[in-house]
Formats: sequence, C-alpha cells, structure tokens
Amino acid sequence: MVKNRHAGQIRELGFAAPAGRPRGVETLSLEEFRSRAVADLAGPPRRPTFHHLLTLERGTLRHVVDFADHTVEPGGWLWVRPSQVHQWGDLAGAEGTLVLFEPDFLDPATVVAARLNDAYAPTVYEPDAPEQQRLAAAAGHLAHAFGDPGTVPLDVRQAVLRHLLAVLVLRLAHVPGGTGPEASETFLRFRDAVERTFTRTRRLEDYARTLGYSARTLTRATQAAAGVNAKDFIDRRTILEAKRLLAHSEQTAAQVAARLGFSSATNFTKYFHQRTGTTPIAFRASVRTR
Repeated sequence: MVKNRHAGQIRELGFAAPAGRPRGVETLSLEEFRSRAVADLAGPPRRPTFHHLLTLERGTLRHVVDFADHTVEPGGWLWVRPSQVHQWGDLAGAEGTLVLFEPDFLDPATVVAARLNDAYAPTVYEPDAPEQQRLAAAAGHLAHAFGDPGTVPLDVRQAVLRHLLAVLVLRLAHVPGGTGPEASETFLRFRDAVERTFTRTRRLEDYARTLGYSARTLTRATQAAAGVNAKDFIDRRTILEAKRLLAHSEQTAAQVAARLGFSSATNFTKYFHQRTGTTPIAFRASVRTR
C-alpha cells in the first residue's frame, strides 16, 4: 500500500503498488486499512506523495490536514492531496472506503477538469443525499473492479480502473458548494502567483507590479474570495510551508529559513512567532509529541 522513504532530509510517505495489482491506484476498506497500517495511524504527521480519498458509511472521523482539524461524517468525503501534511485520527468504529492513487495515474484532461493540482481545493466535501448515492455508486464500481478483475489483461484492467477513478474524482470535485465562494479572475491570478513565488517574495507590492493590479485591488479580491487581505494570504501560505517543513524534516530553523527565502534564521523566527505565537522549534516539538 504505502512505504516510507527519505527524500533529502524530508521523510515522505510514498505509494507502493500491492503485489500483482495494477500500479498507481488501490482501494481498500477502513477495516483493511486499520489492520495493515498501524504505524501510519499511530505515528507522527506524514506528507504523502499521492492522493487519499476517504468516505464513511458509519462512525465519525477526525483528521488533521495541514495542521487544521477536520471532521468527516457518514456520507462525507475527505480528500488529502500530495504534499499536504496529515495525521490520522481515531478510526475505531469508523467504516468506509479509502482510495489511494498517484498524481500521474489519471489522464491529463481529468487532472485539469477535476482540479487535482489545485492547492486550495477543499479538504472535506459534504454532498447532498442524491449526490452521496452517486458517489457511493462510483466508489463501489471502482472497488469492485479493483478487487475482482476478471480475466482481462493487466493493461486493460489498468484502463478500466483509470476510467472508473476519473468518474469518482470528477463527481467529487464538482460537489455543489465544495469549491467555496466564487473567485474572481483577479484573485485566481494572485493566488497562482503566490503559489509559484512565495519563497522568493512576500511583498504585496511585488505581486501587484507583476500582475498589473494595484495592491488595493488585490486586497479587495482576496478579501472577497478568501476572507483575508492579500498580505495575510501571502503570509498564511508562507507559514503553512514553514509548518510543513518543521513538522516533517530534520532541517534546522536556518535551513528552513533559507528554503523559504529569509535572509537569516533570526528574521524567520521573528516572522514565525509574530504570526503563530510560538517559535519554530517549539512548534516542531508540539507537533511531534501529539
């Protein structure tokens, strides 16, 4: 199912195809997952290189994704994307289905249409009753095809699973209300620019100049779409990446600072403390003792 590996100093959770099964995707029940992934459930936060889709039939799951608590109820869906840091909650009494797949398993058109690379996509989806049934049917077809391949060749089975997974992620990505407030083109351009360059600049004026907007225009668009001003949006993205690195690597504060574009560890520590109320080292210690 999964394997731990080291990439530089950052420990990642990588995907490993089950023996004799198609590569790039796996479906399993939560009961199977509990019996096979005790270390994942009890361990510290992990940063997987692949997607997790989880839906519940019974029970409640509390799950931490990028240091924010989320709750999934029966009929709801959790989507953890590659590079997000997550930590399992108590799965005792929870029954449902888990789908794991690598980013390059689906075809490029589905990747775009399902917004698989959207770093700001929702984590929890709460479809209405009719859509719950459609999603459950899609997940059921996928699980059945994975567990009972019949006599088709492996490459055909791979194609079947790819198409069935595409149906599931396309439906889930477009659950009504799952995408949040309508975002303006101005905000989307700003958001994408932040994602590309937040490690090189945290100055709102630099983004305004690059995108051809005033700082005030960016702030209005960001406030409407994300509920924070534009500078806070940049800072939140920087802090999130800092938390990911601190929780999931052995890099020193100075190394994290350099990776995020700070001139010194002192400046990084001051910036982090002003926005979180704690120091980088104290944050790392608190996450690793959870």
